[in-house]
Amino acid sequence: MSSRAPSTTASSSLRVRVGHLRRVWGVFRQQPRAIWWTFVALHAAVFVALTPLMLRGGAEGDLPLYRTWATGALSEGRWPVMDFAWVYPAGALLPVVLPNVLGESLYQLVWLLLVTAANAASLWLLTDRGRRTVDAPAAWWWLLVLFLLSPVAFLRLEAFSAPAVVAALLLLGTRPRVAGALLAAATWVKVWPAAVVAAVVVASRGRATVVRACLWVTLVVVAVVAVGGGLSWVDSFVTMQSDRALQLEAPLATPWLWMAMLGVPGASVYENVGLATREVMGPGDTWAVHGSTQAMGVVMVALVGLLAVAAAGRARAGRARAGRAVSGRAGPGPADAGPTGADRGARAGHESRLVLLGALTLTITLIVFNKVGSPQYVLWIAPVVAAGLWADAAAFRAPARIVAWTAGLTTLVFPVLYLPLTDLHPVAVAVLGARNVLLVVLFGWCVLRLVEEALAAWGRELPPHWWSRRVRSVRVPVAVLADTTSATSASSASSLSAVHSRGARRSS
Repeated sequence: MSSRAPSTTASSSLRVRVGHLRRVWGVFRQQPRAIWWTFVALHAAVFVALTPLMLRGGAEGDLPLYRTWATGALSEGRWPVMDFAWVYPAGALLPVVLPNVLGESLYQLVWLLLVTAANAASLWLLTDRGRRTVDAPAAWWWLLVLFLLSPVAFLRLEAFSAPAVVAALLLLGTRPRVAGALLAAATWVKVWPAAVVAAVVVASRGRATVVRACLWVTLVVVAVVAVGGGLSWVDSFVTMQSDRALQLEAPLATPWLWMAMLGVPGASVYENVGLATREVMGPGDTWAVHGSTQAMGVVMVALVGLLAVAAAGRARAGRARAGRAVSGRAGPGPADAGPTGADRGARAGHESRLVLLGALTLTITLIVFNKVGSPQYVLWIAPVVAAGLWADAAAFRAPARIVAWTAGLTTLVFPVLYLPLTDLHPVAVAVLGARNVLLVVLFGWCVLRLVEEALAAWGRELPPHWWSRRVRSVRVPVAVLADTTSATSASSASSLSAVHSRGARRSS
């Protein structure tokens, strides 16, 4: 009994401290400028941490490689894509080369300033252009993810493509041309936003405007490459990625990683010197290496079809409601020409949620079925989740929790446990396995939600909803969403509906 008393006292003390921290956090969040103070503190911490390196003229993360390409382009006239095949799309030349305009020694500084500007723009939109800084769960969650993924969120090309996708999704209803241009530009930096474009094309009524904007941006990029004499290498990023083996961190590589850890004959981790990455091999990996791309394509086509079914059902239901509303208002007196603003707002709200769900589903598919895996891939799904929280906090609370945990485990794997991981340390392998399981769980959640949306759009239901309740019971690692009330969710949804209805009237 005496041995349990100190344990009970310590547990009680811990609960008291946690409760006190939660109260302090709640008070802090109510300050109108708290979110911007946090933004400044996060980015200042990154600058301070990298200051000694910058004073020596160095660079961190992938930036030394980017700087080598930039120096070769500006000093030696050898441009990626223009003069040789490149692993990235041609649009990535802009963020890679631009930080080098003030010289190699300032590359890291200029890069960080550009990333800070991009993050500030996305946060400004997530706070409704600075008008809603108190009840802004999406903005707080986005800052949380940037913090959790800071080793890659500030030092990889996703530092530009991710904020661009956040901005594009938030502007889709009111500025579809700008949204389309941002999505196209982000896709020409890193390919993954193409999944978001596909969801918009299938499920959004503003698809024509978005596609036209994407085509114009694509035409400009291809024209610049053609003038530079690199037209034959404009698609080199596709072939260079398809020739790779199973990368160590890819969810698809998990069985062979465990085989290697357990000493199964023929299974091992090795270094791909040419790509400066670790890959894994083992018995039966041929289908994963050579067939994963085809499997991904089949799954993507099936999910796009499912999204199209849901979108068609929603459109049909919307037309039916509009018809009933017009019939109900017909009579002696002036007849209304169409659905009310509330009807249009509800339809736009359903459409926006379906677009975001489709974008999240297609993007997580790119990760789960990919033989290549890197820590920055979590920044592929985070922008969609942030936009989802902005649109409907209740509907996207489950993926927000899963992605937050995934981000934390991802940074624990890289850079903290990466060397033990390459040495097949059981703890590091288990942490990576847990991270990959969360990604698969998110994929399952998205597919089931999409099936539910498709059935509901055609008047059906997916019983018994046990999976939905269980996934939503996952707890977030910090109390970012803990005090998100139903009123906040309702206000987010209603504001989004109003925004999208205005956008629909403008583009029609």
